[in-house]
Amino acid sequence: MKRKIAFSLIITGLLLLTFGFGARLRAAETRKPNILIIVSDDHGYGDVGAYGCKDIPTPHMDSLAKNGVRFTSGYVSGPYCSPTRAGLMTGRYQTRFGHEFNPGPAQSADRKFGLPLTEMPLPQRLKDAGYKTGMVGKWHLGNDQAHHPLSRGFDEFFGFLGGAHSYVNARADGGNPILRGREPVDEKEYLTDAFRREALAFLDRHAQDTWFLYLAFNAVHGPMDGAARYADRFPNLAGGRKTYATMLTALDDAIGAVLAKLREQKLEEDTLILFVSDNGGPPVNSSSNGPLRGQKAQCWEGGIRVPLMAQWKGQLAGGTVYGFPAIQLDFHATALAAAGVEVKPEWKLDGVNLLPFLTGEKTGAPHDALYWRFGQQMAIRMGDWKLVKAPGAGLQGQGGGLRRDVVNDLAGAHLYNLAKDLGETTNLAGQEPEKFKQLADAWEKWNAANTEPLWFPGQRARRQKP
Repeated sequence: MKRKIAFSLIITGLLLLTFGFGARLRAAETRKPNILIIVSDDHGYGDVGAYGCKDIPTPHMDSLAKNGVRFTSGYVSGPYCSPTRAGLMTGRYQTRFGHEFNPGPAQSADRKFGLPLTEMPLPQRLKDAGYKTGMVGKWHLGNDQAHHPLSRGFDEFFGFLGGAHSYVNARADGGNPILRGREPVDEKEYLTDAFRREALAFLDRHAQDTWFLYLAFNAVHGPMDGAARYADRFPNLAGGRKTYATMLTALDDAIGAVLAKLREQKLEEDTLILFVSDNGGPPVNSSSNGPLRGQKAQCWEGGIRVPLMAQWKGQLAGGTVYGFPAIQLDFHATALAAAGVEVKPEWKLDGVNLLPFLTGEKTGAPHDALYWRFGQQMAIRMGDWKLVKAPGAGLQGQGGGLRRDVVNDLAGAHLYNLAKDLGETTNLAGQEPEKFKQLADAWEKWNAANTEPLWFPGQRARRQKP
């Protein structure tokens, strides 16, 4: 009898252990991942080691490529700051809802400017799904209370609302202060270091929660306030490039600190990390776009092709190089898919969930084509082919496209085969008329679903529909 009782207890114990292990396994399998989106600013395609940079080490950014996925054809939907952010937050081409341009300086921009209130931003959707939502860094999507990050789905905010800010003087721009929540603070630290500190504090506060952190650095955007403590690392650099190198190193170290915190908290396998630069580099900050033609504010590859990487240990294979075109619009749908949020057709997202393409569940390209409209500039990439109208290709002057109208014809546009001509040097428009027409027709069909800009640079915003 005693033997039967002992045997029953053993069997019961084994069943409980098995049930408990299975329950924990199922819980681990169904746990929603944390989501971290990191954005760098005015950071050229050629200024990450994983993308070919030789003179400025970026080991922590490189680790995202080593431990995750590096996109060689990663794009943003706008060639400068605010439109890219509008597209990222909504998962929709910003030209769908009139957010085509920057608003101008915070102190002089129309107070009604901002990501239209008709659009549902990513943090709100994740908050509705049970996420704790935080933002650290540069907002640039509206300056009044209705457009403030805390009004658009974020539980916490530390940063500034405008487009640029001093790194060393929190009071340099009285119309664009550093804020904690809605209240100004007198920040003393170098701004990139302050954003690093605040990101780490967010992770500590929410170590037991499921969270979304939008970490939008203003580095390496001007003003060019160098991080002096790094100057000795670059004896072979001088002038603007040396200053830029110190700023980029502060940025890379901040990213490294955040990655180290995730390792310390044993959250690497529970965190989807998405990284992108908001646009190509401008000459004014001594950045490099590597082999690409053009720069910030242009629809050449140098303005819209950027470093773009993804890491999710245990889900995405490390060291993967992904060649099909992807775009920052995809971050929205990808984050929602990871969080288990079903995308509804009425949301009309332009971005797609990249996860099945990165795991091999789906093959082929995520997009049939990618599109751009930026005032008088335009572009479309379809497969290896690109049609573009930009300064030097149907437009005069380096700042082409910022007049108070938008593309009205494709006369003078250039055609390139990017597989053979990454630097966009040989215009094939005259040699490939059928290909030109194919891309032109596709772009015009896409453009028909866009709306007029709500504002133009230096112009007050048109009233938004409620």
